[in-house]
Amino acid sequence: MGSYHDAYRQSLEDPEGFWLTAAAGLDWTKPPTKALDDKDAPLFRWFPDGELNTCHNALDRHVESGRADQPALVYDSPVTGSKATYTYRELRDEVATFAGVLAGLGVGKGDRVIIYMPMVPQAVVAMLACARLGAVHSVVFGGFAPRELSTRVDDAKPKVIVAASCGIEPTRVVEYKPIIDEALTLSTHQPDSVVVLQREQATATLGERDVDWTEAMATAKPADCVPVAATDPLYILYTSGTTGKPKGVVRDNGGHAVALAWSLTNIYDIQPGDVFWTASDVGWVVGHSYIVYAPLIVGATTVLYEGKPVGTPDAGAFWRVIAEHGAKALFTAPTAFRAIKRVDPSGEQIGKYDLSKFRTLFLAGERLDPETYHWASDKLGVPVVDHWWQTETGWPICANLRGLEPMPIKAGSPSVPVPGYDVRILDVSGEELPRGEDGAIAIRLPLPPGTLPTLWGDDARYIESYLARYDGYYLTGDGGYVDEDGYVYVMGRTDDVINVAGHRLSTGSMEAVLAAHPAVAECAVIGVRDSLKGQLPRGFVVLKAGVEISADTLRDELVAAVRKEIGPVAAFRDVSVVDGLPKTRSGKILRKTMRGIADGRDEPVPSTIEDPKVLDALRPILRGGA
Repeated sequence: MGSYHDAYRQSLEDPEGFWLTAAAGLDWTKPPTKALDDKDAPLFRWFPDGELNTCHNALDRHVESGRADQPALVYDSPVTGSKATYTYRELRDEVATFAGVLAGLGVGKGDRVIIYMPMVPQAVVAMLACARLGAVHSVVFGGFAPRELSTRVDDAKPKVIVAASCGIEPTRVVEYKPIIDEALTLSTHQPDSVVVLQREQATATLGERDVDWTEAMATAKPADCVPVAATDPLYILYTSGTTGKPKGVVRDNGGHAVALAWSLTNIYDIQPGDVFWTASDVGWVVGHSYIVYAPLIVGATTVLYEGKPVGTPDAGAFWRVIAEHGAKALFTAPTAFRAIKRVDPSGEQIGKYDLSKFRTLFLAGERLDPETYHWASDKLGVPVVDHWWQTETGWPICANLRGLEPMPIKAGSPSVPVPGYDVRILDVSGEELPRGEDGAIAIRLPLPPGTLPTLWGDDARYIESYLARYDGYYLTGDGGYVDEDGYVYVMGRTDDVINVAGHRLSTGSMEAVLAAHPAVAECAVIGVRDSLKGQLPRGFVVLKAGVEISADTLRDELVAAVRKEIGPVAAFRDVSVVDGLPKTRSGKILRKTMRGIADGRDEPVPSTIEDPKVLDALRPILRGGA
């Protein structure tokens, strides 16, 4: 692995030279002369004296360099029966015009804009329009409930919200405007305007501060790109399922653009003109990085898919999109392939499509189980590449770098640390463990460009949440080990965040909802293994004394409450009424022990337990799933 080892070594030993070379591939209004600013360590900044505009690098420069008529964005929407293709020139013009709309509403450099939209081209247009003005966008996944949206409004304090009238799911239409209106009744901060894209499936009634997207676009004057400092924020992305004040992951402009351009070419092997399909949502970090920004910064063609591409009876949706649009690579979550395997175990649908241009399948968002890896490898006949990263990092920590140096693939491992990431396995005292031993996965500081420099408005919380556990390290929150070949194995979360179909959700936020029910005295939510979604939440509740309510009624009410407060994305359906919860003598619920029993492990009785009989009574329920 000569090329990889050379690049990895240089990235750690000479980060200045490595990242300034990578930065030279972008257009800068003021090229950086310095890569890393460490004067405020552990708060690091990249390219501190550089100045650029991310939208210019994603659109304008390609128009100016001869790619004006190349497809930039392909929109494929089976839920509406529509398709559209935008060239780089067409997308640039749409973005410039909508930037003019936002400017006319008072949005300028540094202002925040919340985007609450489904998978439509206008969502991409809104994101890039903010970048064009130097404004900071915060995309909120359309599946989140009003309270989740309101907490983000109060934290980001947007000048404008950009929304669609509705989102479309395979079995129903979800009206967005009532959700926004309810969220704003719960919010202290109030935006000046709400821009609404009307969709024919459900039009919204507009109020006094609401602006019709189409009408505003008809009269807007296109806006030019506004240069910003490389260290200025590009977007805020809130981590899922947070309680109280949410954690807003900040992404800067310069480091982000450099890292995504480098990663798309070196990890995903996507070059200018290639077609790349990331089957995710723009509300998640994967959508930010690899639906919107990376493909456009590189000059590739990105596919925007509205709908769920798996499920009965259409097990061939993935293959149709790949064949029809000529995708060189697909990036999605293992959950999608477990669903395909369940519907079409023989892979019959694959043979119906021309996949001759398809080269690589990339999977991430949760651990890839060996069975799914082998099934996809056998049926597709292309490399199936697992890789690992986080909302906080914005791009892969560990991967098989197909564009730099393809490596042997090992089932169960996302391969090796990516250049820029100094990955270590630490024990509880912070000492590095030898290869083969399990521990906490940590990354030695500084993190590379494109990762979070801090949390929105809260440097202290950033340090406390990620940097305080081990001096000089970023704590990933995942555990695992490194094998003798240097391959990293990520074995799972070490905190109470569970991974439902690639979506990170806090069990603590679900417990808060359960605890609010008048019949519930105490509760616990744990993540348990699921063959389709990776993990699913299971709830356990203890009733208040004297309460009479049927288990079925309680379950229905609790499921409905979680759906309302957190959203359907939580996939919360399983609640058991129990006599008690196992606790330590200090009152801490033994969630880790419960998870182990539910996953089939023979968990010993912890020495700190208050009453072993409570755990013994719970074991058959945990094991039986009842």
